Amino acid sequence: MGEMRRQTLEEAILALLAERSTGKTICPSEAARAVGGPAWRDHMPLTREAAAALAAGERIDVLQKGEPVDALEARGPIRLRLRPSRASAPL
Repeated sequence: MGEMRRQTLEEAILALLAERSTGKTICPSEAARAVGGPAWRDHMPLTREAAAALAAGERIDVLQKGEPVDALEARGPIRLRLRPSRASAPL
């Protein structure tokens, strides 16, 4: 059950980031709110796990004060940013 919720949170993170301009960030709480509704705070630990999994898969960057951090180790507010596509990167 937790794995399915984490996957739902990963999808929510990616969907919210896709709506943003290139290079823009979201707060993980936005994904938690989208999935958890009024009980969104209960989803925050799993949201950080979802962010860590997406970062490990090189799909997003997890930032704190503009610097890369580990979503599970960082204390305090973090931001999530879609990682630029490798297809668009210069060779």
